[in-house]
Amino acid sequence: MSNKEKLALLGGNKAVTENPGNMFTWPIITEEDEEAALGVLRRGAMSGTEITRQFEDDFTNWLDVTYALAFNNGTASLQAAMYGCGLGVGDEIIGPSITYWGSALQAFSLSATVVFADIDPVTLCLDPNDIEHRISERTKAIMVVHYLGHPADMDAIMGIAHKHNLKVIEDVSHAHGGLYKGRKLGTIGHVGAMSLMAGKALAVGEGGMLVTNDRSIYERALVLGHYERFNKDIESPDLQPYKGLPMGGYKYRMHQISSAVGRVQLKHYDERHAEISRSMNYFWDLLEDVPGIRAHRPEKGSDIYMGGWYAAHGHYKAEELGGLSISRFCEAVRAEGVGECNPGCNRPLHLHLLLQDADVYGHGMPTRIANAARDVRPLDNLLPVSERIAEKVFSIPWFKHFRPEVIEAYANAFRKAAGNYRELLAEDQGNALDLGDWSLYKKK
Repeated sequence: MSNKEKLALLGGNKAVTENPGNMFTWPIITEEDEEAALGVLRRGAMSGTEITRQFEDDFTNWLDVTYALAFNNGTASLQAAMYGCGLGVGDEIIGPSITYWGSALQAFSLSATVVFADIDPVTLCLDPNDIEHRISERTKAIMVVHYLGHPADMDAIMGIAHKHNLKVIEDVSHAHGGLYKGRKLGTIGHVGAMSLMAGKALAVGEGGMLVTNDRSIYERALVLGHYERFNKDIESPDLQPYKGLPMGGYKYRMHQISSAVGRVQLKHYDERHAEISRSMNYFWDLLEDVPGIRAHRPEKGSDIYMGGWYAAHGHYKAEELGGLSISRFCEAVRAEGVGECNPGCNRPLHLHLLLQDADVYGHGMPTRIANAARDVRPLDNLLPVSERIAEKVFSIPWFKHFRPEVIEAYANAFRKAAGNYRELLAEDQGNALDLGDWSLYKKK
């Protein structure tokens, strides 16, 4: 074996030796963004809503929906989506345990509770086959997370929701611009909501957006935390008597510097997203014949397309590499000069003490069941895929530009690690006990 082919971890040359430049720099900020932000500062318009409303109009045109409502962050937009769907005291919302906490925990603030369902081992999204037996008379909604950019099985989920008269919320925070059978993610369920923070694919600095075609959901979402817009335009009879103050006591409007930057980012997003998709697909195409690793993306030739590729991951098949632990595999890839290759993903939320015994609001009992009609925690024992997924997935670089020679070098690092797995087995100490992280970002 030449020194070039020998693993860097074992004394060989690294696969990645060149500086990637701005390959991973995101978001792309130009003078157009800077002038948009400076314009807000110069006009003293930071706390208004006129630019935000223009951004909302841009969003309705982009997604072809009737209503868009901007928020100060994605967490607030998802809470408003829950409130918009009527989630309240004693109600239940079903969602995945493998996700960021912002997809679920706002239910606590609405005196509701979260029921976790398992994920599909291929899509890593909510498994439609694990939903129905978790539905009770208090179930109000299903939270669908298009996890790590992969669209969930929306036809099956919408069928279940229709059968049981449930609302469907799409969390599109990882998957801006993704398509499911010709429909943009966020427009298939009853309401979509998403983070637009600086680390996401569609990044405005900090912010969130809610989209829907349902006037009632839109108005309920608005009255939760947009007091200046809770006015005579409200049509819902049950809301009209309370106009003038936010019903939730929150103040959730988007900062207008974010709105202004967001308008610029959205204008260029489809073009930039297309380049990201081209780059990420090229990376996986280069590795299609490599044992032990698989792309986390829809099948080729389908009419389902990744959105954003946020926090992109791959599947790991240890059995094809002699049982090599994913920890050892990722260690070898990182030694080749790849900064982003860590085992695991989000840890299962249901295993955290916050979802088991924390008394957040002083109820004298765990908050998760304080207002519930039943103790939903025993259902957490039925999530086998969620509890084992960390040893079967790994993070990969998020390429922002199509530069074949750079992408090829990174792909070769993964190819080398898989191709030399026998040498890695010699000192394989097994998987670490703390694969993944609660927030998705691996602690250094």
